[in-house]
Amino acid sequence: MSSVGVIGAGAWGTAMAKSLAEAGNQVDIWALEQDVVDEINTKHTNRFLPGFVFPENLKASTDIKSVAKDKEFIILASPSLFLASTVAKILDVENIKNGSSTIGILTKGFIPSAGGPKLIVETLEEVLPECYKKCLVYIAGPSHAEEVAMNKVTGLIAASENPKNSIKFRELLKGRGLLVYSSLDVVGVQVCAAAKNVVAVAYGILDAIAEDSKIFGDNTQSLLLAAGLNEIQTIGRAMGATHEETFVSISGVGDLDVTCRSKYGRNRRFGHDIINKNILDKFSNLDDLINRISEIGYLPEGAVACKYIHQISESKGLKLPICNSLYKILNKEADAKSVVDALIN
Repeated sequence: MSSVGVIGAGAWGTAMAKSLAEAGNQVDIWALEQDVVDEINTKHTNRFLPGFVFPENLKASTDIKSVAKDKEFIILASPSLFLASTVAKILDVENIKNGSSTIGILTKGFIPSAGGPKLIVETLEEVLPECYKKCLVYIAGPSHAEEVAMNKVTGLIAASENPKNSIKFRELLKGRGLLVYSSLDVVGVQVCAAAKNVVAVAYGILDAIAEDSKIFGDNTQSLLLAAGLNEIQTIGRAMGATHEETFVSISGVGDLDVTCRSKYGRNRRFGHDIINKNILDKFSNLDDLINRISEIGYLPEGAVACKYIHQISESKGLKLPICNSLYKILNKEADAKSVVDALIN
């Protein structure tokens, strides 16, 4: 069995930690909040993943360096907004300095830089020691945390330019309902993981409008899914995806489908709340929304990714009607219902 440090005790990081601990690994998980750590260590539960009890070999701490220290594997699961600054806190841990820990990444999205939005792996390669370049493993797929915690059969992609590291994570994660496949298309898998959240927000908006519509229905939603996948492919090609089949794999169409259609989807929920709860009313624009995103009560990563996809679209001259229409909605440039009508027509 292996020693694993999970950095980030949100729903997805916790579900992965639970699965690994139940497989017999010794798992430590880092949380920023002391009350979350206390709950995990005393009650073996986590308010970010309610309804589940964790094994006793899953321990929590607010000491991020102790969670990372002497671990064979480290899994990064912090939100994209805070990922780089979080990783910077463990750079002086010896097994990070010498590259003896194999690092996997669960975080989805883009990270801003002076040269424009960057993908997660590219950013972390600039933060971590040189020995991690082309060796990080990006893990994604249609995998809602709740169902992973239930041990329901789930497929994941472990993408890395280092095939050995991909296989290491494939072997670590497999079992307890997880089926893990390797990929060399690190860029394509990352784009699918980030951009599908944007499409899912748009899907939630359409789904909410369709509840009282005589012209929108299941056929319209499938139209949106297909068009959304096309936009994800467009972004992926522009950013350097290497394998066309990535977009029709579980990483592409599979993850897009579950994110849009599942009852667990936060991004779909956010789209619903835009229509049914007028959740955007208290924000002046998209930047204001991102700066105050904690006020929503859950994290719709698609809202953050939408800003960066819009920037990528403009810099690369990409035609992305769905993503750019959602940007107008989130940036308070247009009303959601009128944008949807215009988009469909």
